[in-house]
Amino acid sequence: MTTITPEMALPGAKGKSIKETKEILKYYSATQWQLIWWRFRKHRMAMVGALALLFLFILGIFSMFIGPNDPFFRNQDYILGPPQSLHFWDENGFSIRPFVYGVTTTRDPKTLRLIPTVDPSVRWYLHFFVKGDPYSFYGLFDSDIHLFGVKEKEAFVYLFGTDSLGRDLFTRAIYGTRTSLTIGILGVLIAFVLALIIGGVAGYSGGWIDYVIQRLTEVVRVIPVIPLYMGLAAAFPVEWSTQQVYFAMTVILGLVGWPTLARRIRGQLLTQRDEDYVISARISGASAGRIISMHMLPAFTSYIIVDLVISFPYMILSETALSFVGLGLRPPEMSWGTLLQDAQNIRSIEQAPWLFIPSLFVVVAVLAFTILGDGLRDAADPYQVVRKK
Repeated sequence: MTTITPEMALPGAKGKSIKETKEILKYYSATQWQLIWWRFRKHRMAMVGALALLFLFILGIFSMFIGPNDPFFRNQDYILGPPQSLHFWDENGFSIRPFVYGVTTTRDPKTLRLIPTVDPSVRWYLHFFVKGDPYSFYGLFDSDIHLFGVKEKEAFVYLFGTDSLGRDLFTRAIYGTRTSLTIGILGVLIAFVLALIIGGVAGYSGGWIDYVIQRLTEVVRVIPVIPLYMGLAAAFPVEWSTQQVYFAMTVILGLVGWPTLARRIRGQLLTQRDEDYVISARISGASAGRIISMHMLPAFTSYIIVDLVISFPYMILSETALSFVGLGLRPPEMSWGTLLQDAQNIRSIEQAPWLFIPSLFVVVAVLAFTILGDGLRDAADPYQVVRKK
């Protein structure tokens, strides 16, 4: 009777210690998802992108709690006020608790514009878990506790400054984070479902069905985007609520975003439909839907995930650009695009450059998704061997 040793069972186990042999055994017995995760963890930039996206999602989900002010409250004494900086020490000494300086406003006698003046002699201290403006947490419960804020009655804190109506730009930016990211997610999911169905049918069936679907895909792809959105935006009834416009915007982005992914799925299925395991499943009597969903799609699931992640930036940029030019969401709905509408004039560039701060959220989100997509693309093939030069 021959005894199978680790050296005979595992490639590369010869001459290895017990610990090293266990690591090799762990590698060869791991599932595909475990291999992808191990490879992904080694991609530092992708992990940074994932953490940045996680941070943005947390900001969006808990925006009511994190934001120190009501996003619709207008401070008439601090219109287009600059951002307030946090301090821990100054000429008066050191403070463990962060604070902002007091602000007084005067009106310019010529332009009648309010001019804020910082008063270093007055400190407004920041407190955590303070009572502030009431809010409803997604209809689950009502609360007035905010992550941070000031307790003095006349005090206020605007980390990103205020807009042309005196509203807190920091609070509105994180509220907009929730809206923009949600539109990106829902739009991609709608496009993903359509791409799976349309691309799956085209790739598996082939023949005239594939030909008709490909011509339909080309028609959708060549439609001019801007005129299409202009027509659809004009078709939105004026009496629609912001929620209805939001839902319609999400559906539209999904309906025009499926062709690219559908063609990739179709190409993958065309290369797999003559494989032995597909033919065997067909001979066994499995339906076309089962063969596609249970046998063919799982063979390149990791690549589909990569395509989905890469599609998010395009959805976010589409919503931001359309809302920025007035073809997407409309105020009072808050998104990165609608917030940037205030930065469309020369006055904003010259006197209130902080109105461009929401664009930094767009840049961070797009870069994070792109870096994450690169990391997933590298990890999607866990069996690839990277050779050192």
